[in-house]
Amino acid sequence: MIGGQRCGTTTIFQTLAEHPQIRRPIAEKGTDYFTLNYLRGVEWYRSRMPLAVGSTDGRLTFEACTYYMFHPLAIDRIARDLPNIKLVAMLRDPVSRAFSAYKHEFARGFESESNFRTALALEPSRLEGEVERMCEDPAYQSFSHRHHAYLSRGQFADQLDRVYEHFPREQVHVMQSELFFADPLGEFARLTEFLGLEPWMPKQVEQHNARPSSAMPDDARNFLVQHYRPHNEALAELLGSAPAWLD
Repeated sequence: MIGGQRCGTTTIFQTLAEHPQIRRPIAEKGTDYFTLNYLRGVEWYRSRMPLAVGSTDGRLTFEACTYYMFHPLAIDRIARDLPNIKLVAMLRDPVSRAFSAYKHEFARGFESESNFRTALALEPSRLEGEVERMCEDPAYQSFSHRHHAYLSRGQFADQLDRVYEHFPREQVHVMQSELFFADPLGEFARLTEFLGLEPWMPKQVEQHNARPSSAMPDDARNFLVQHYRPHNEALAELLGSAPAWLD
């Protein structure tokens, strides 16, 4: 599972981990191997996974990292090391996603700005040159790129374009948070079919990692709606239909 952040990936992870044909990784959710830990090497990555998966009982393993889809090097690394893997991308209305990400980072102490609109205005200067530095120095980890990209992480068409440059579409399953939480069992059934798993349904789907909602300031919402208009249009063209949040 390659992302995105604050889009419901934790809920998908917890639900999928219950499937009898799945063994979850030893890590809580993901390893961050293809982003933060790649220089540790493949043996380190294997040590984070269940031993002897698939060798005797046919079960599969998986992980979820919401930074994989956004990190400039991760998809290329995954394609090089695991070219036959199946990828799951979870998207969400980028307007609400941006505000949710801001609240999440602020609550964890990674964001110092108490005004959301100010944090949005600071993003270009915070991220300036960071991608270039990450590409030039694989050991470099950008704090702001990881924690302050409220606008950029919601530009999903750009990220999916990079995924499709490295993987055929039949290896990529795109989900949308709005559709999943409206029909969790139906969307989960489509996910398990994509993964080649036997039909199985959880007793219930509980939402994980959600934060208490609060009203987004109108000026921030208006700015975000305008900002994402061309990005949503590009995403609709890429997916072949308008994303669910525009309905």
